[in-house]
Amino acid sequence: MRLDPTVKAEAARLGRQVATVARSGLVLPGTLTRRLTRCGRAGCRCGDDPPQLHGPYWSWTRKVNNKTVTRYLSPEQAAEYQAYFDNARSLRTLVAELESLSLSAVDDDPRWDR
Repeated sequence: MRLDPTVKAEAARLGRQVATVARSGLVLPGTLTRRLTRCGRAGCRCGDDPPQLHGPYWSWTRKVNNKTVTRYLSPEQAAEYQAYFDNARSLRTLVAELESLSLSAVDDDPRWDR
């Protein structure tokens, strides 16, 4: 299949961006969440009006073998790992763009029976 030069250029640009993200460090799947909680003990500050919640606590949630797995991280780990979650998000976005571009190119192939 012959690709339009603009499609080739866009695919090459996306490939370079994927390589740049991959070289920048690790990639962690899942979600990093900052949580503030209430303990429910009588007289605790978290039950005041306004409440002073406990935390923040950082949790990393992801799927492993179709099951949700959660790990709690220290504030230092959360700060360090944030870049890895950002890398994963960037890669997912770039791969989705590359897939979309590829689907459009294949759909535009004149050899398909219309």
